[in-house]
Amino acid sequence: MSDNWVVQNLVNALNTWNTAAFCGFQIYHHYAQVEEQTEAFEQMAELVEKAPEEAIPEDTPVSEGEDVLAKYRELYLQNEDMVGWISIAGTKLNYPVMQTPTNPNFYLKHNFEKAYSDLGTPYIQENCNLSESDNLVIYGHHIKGGKMFGALEDYKAESFYEKHKTIQFDTLTEQAEYEIVAVFKTVAYSSEGFRYYDFVDAENAEAFDSYIAKCKELALYDTGVSAAYGDRLITLSTCEYSAQNGRLVVVAKKVS
Repeated sequence: MSDNWVVQNLVNALNTWNTAAFCGFQIYHHYAQVEEQTEAFEQMAELVEKAPEEAIPEDTPVSEGEDVLAKYRELYLQNEDMVGWISIAGTKLNYPVMQTPTNPNFYLKHNFEKAYSDLGTPYIQENCNLSESDNLVIYGHHIKGGKMFGALEDYKAESFYEKHKTIQFDTLTEQAEYEIVAVFKTVAYSSEGFRYYDFVDAENAEAFDSYIAKCKELALYDTGVSAAYGDRLITLSTCEYSAQNGRLVVVAKKVS
């Protein structure tokens, strides 16, 4: 047995140990970050829940041309990228929603404070207009334990849908409830997938009906709910791991 052989094996063992240690650190860092950000979002939700319901006095505008609902005022002042709040009763999905039209996907990997984060923050596709678009596409990470849009995983079961048929999505100026139209799986970045994210503004009634028909065709079960041209939609999108680049999508229409 040569000295070179012994040295080489020691080097290989050290490299293996270093790699394992690095991977272990990365995993630890990820879960520590998840816990830290989860706590931060819970504090935001508590702030919103405890906020007064009264309107903001007209002589103290938050920003020119906007009268932000009192419950969201403090958070909006902290970060004006915030455009709304989304929640589903009976789940952990209860988060601010962001939008950066000139910097697409910024919040895919950034938290509410704009620092790097594996959790990101739910955000609206950059080409959606909150007050005018027929469909608002909202993205969120699929995090284990029902965190972020991982909560949508349960919608694969019709029994869960039956108990959670509505989504609350508020803009900064209006509270609104949405009724789920369809839940489906597809793949992104593939000619075989449904490019649901391309549908934002319907050219006409036919285009709107075509979108709804495709959602219903792919649906995991029949909700008995449909939508017609003129309805306002939200489309929630998150990763789905049964296929490469899989997506789980929940489409809902505004009902109040």
